[in-house]
Amino acid sequence: MLKSDLRGKTALIAGGGKNLGGLLARNLARKGVSRLAIHYNSESSRPEAEATLADVKAAGAEGFLFQGDLTQIGNITRFFDEAVAAFGGVDIAINTVGKVLKKPFGDTSEEEYDSMADINSKVAYFFIQEAGKKVNENGKICTIVTSLLAAYTGLYSTYAGQKAPVEHYTRAASKEFGARGISVTAVAPGPMDTPFFYGQESDDAVAYHKSAAALGGLTDIRDIAPLVEFLVSEGWWITGQTIFANGGYTTR
Repeated sequence: MLKSDLRGKTALIAGGGKNLGGLLARNLARKGVSRLAIHYNSESSRPEAEATLADVKAAGAEGFLFQGDLTQIGNITRFFDEAVAAFGGVDIAINTVGKVLKKPFGDTSEEEYDSMADINSKVAYFFIQEAGKKVNENGKICTIVTSLLAAYTGLYSTYAGQKAPVEHYTRAASKEFGARGISVTAVAPGPMDTPFFYGQESDDAVAYHKSAAALGGLTDIRDIAPLVEFLVSEGWWITGQTIFANGGYTTR
C-alpha cells in the first residue's frame, strides 16, 4: 500500500466530534479510512459526537468515541492506548483542539493565561509526543493552529501566543520522527465560521473579519478539511511546516 493511500487506515482525531474535527472524521471515512477514534471534551458535546460517529459507521468505517479533558495529559495517553487496543495501531493523528480568548493584554488573569496555555500549547505538545510514540511507521500527524500567527494585532495575546509554540513543536517532531517516515504538519486557518469563533466577537468585529480576507468572508471548514486530508495522504512529503489557509486574511 502506498504511503499516501487512505484505504484501510486508522485515524485518531482530538476534537473529532463536531465542527472541523467532525467534518474530517466524516470525510476520512468516506475516503476509505476504515477505523476512527473520535475524541470529544464534555457531556454537552456528546450528541454531536454521537451523530458524527453514526455518519462514520454509515460510511462503512468502524469507530468509537472517547470523552475526556485532554489538559489532563493521562487522557491523551489513554485515548491513544484505547485506539491501539481497539484497532491494532494508529496511522493518522489529527489534533483540532483549541480555545479562543479575546481580551486586552493588561486584563488577562493568571488563571486565564494558564487555561489558554494548557489547551492550546500543552495539549498540542503532548498530543504530538504521544503520536510520535504510538503512530505506525509512515504515519501522519497534523495540528490545527491559527492564521493569527501571522497577524499584527492585539487582543489575542494568549490565543495566538499559545498556538505559536506549536510551529516549533511541529518542526522539532518532524525532524525527530522523520526516520520512521512520519510527517508532521500544522494548518493555520483564518477565523472559521463555527460557534468556536462567534463567542468572542462583537458584530462589528465579525464584520471586520469577514472583510479582511482578500477572497472575502470567513474561513469555511469545508475549505480546510481537504487540505488536512491532503497532508495526511498524498501530501505526506510536506513535513515540519505550518500551512496558512485563510483566503488572504494574513500572510508571511
